[in-house]
Amino acid sequence: MNRRMMLTSGLVATAALGFGTLRMNAASGTFEVTRTDDAWRAQLTPLQYDVMRHEGTERAGSSPLDKIYTQGTYHCRGCELPLYPSNTKYDSGTGWPSFWKPLKGAVGTKEDNSFFSKRTEVHCRRCGSHLGHIFDDGPAPTGKRHCLNGVSLKFVAA
Repeated sequence: MNRRMMLTSGLVATAALGFGTLRMNAASGTFEVTRTDDAWRAQLTPLQYDVMRHEGTERAGSSPLDKIYTQGTYHCRGCELPLYPSNTKYDSGTGWPSFWKPLKGAVGTKEDNSFFSKRTEVHCRRCGSHLGHIFDDGPAPTGKRHCLNGVSLKFVAA
């Protein structure tokens, strides 16, 4: 192995390690509802844990919540906080549940620069669970698309 290969390998490994650390620490912060890592793992399935606590993403089209248009409210799976009313839900065609507006004071946001792009991450303001991302290609009146992971949500019919 020559120096150039060793340097390149070292840079790739450092970048990968840095990405993993960013992903692991993304949900950290001060929230009203906190749990130990073991408590989150006991409460959630492995997929829910990866998405909600490590900012993973469920496979597009895999959530049954994507096709539910019954009247009700979508709650955080982590702490039961009501997040999105069903009257702001729409079919974005992306394969993930999409909304154009959350309930007032229900979610928090932060900049997400992973995967070599700049996005807005959306999380539950009470427990910090990762919900998905917000994009600027949604319908009126907000023009926003809150593209969410169904595994982060619970639907409560009206």
